Amino acid sequence: MKNDKQYYMVREDVLSESMQKALEAKSLLDRGKVKTVAEAAEKVGLSRSAFYKYRDGIFPFHTMVKEKIITLSLHLEDRSGALSSLLTVVASQGCNVLTINQTIPLQGRAHITLTIETNMLQGDIKDLLATLNRMETVERVEVVGTGA
Repeated sequence: MKNDKQYYMVREDVLSESMQKALEAKSLLDRGKVKTVAEAAEKVGLSRSAFYKYRDGIFPFHTMVKEKIITLSLHLEDRSGALSSLLTVVASQGCNVLTINQTIPLQGRAHITLTIETNMLQGDIKDLLATLNRMETVERVEVVGTGA
């Protein structure tokens, strides 16, 4: 029997209430807010059997990309020091840059493909993306790939 599993990324609002509660219970356990599964399940209003049903099959997106390699696609304004500032922010967040590919700037912007290792990422990937999006010279940033 083939044991290949397929994975899907879905928005939180389409998950069942039990799945959402299982995620919340796992978070309580991970953060040390509760000590036992029974305590976590009771705190979020979930049966222990439902928790065990979902615990190994549902994960927040940021935990799936933790300790992995992520490839980002960015559009960067063509300004002196823009790439240097971008790399400084990425390094300050605890990421290790593995590869950088930059197109020749056309019409005032360059396309950057940045592959980073996130083992030491401070916070989660959503925080990193939000920080990059707030940069004055970054027009767009998105995750285009992940790997182990």
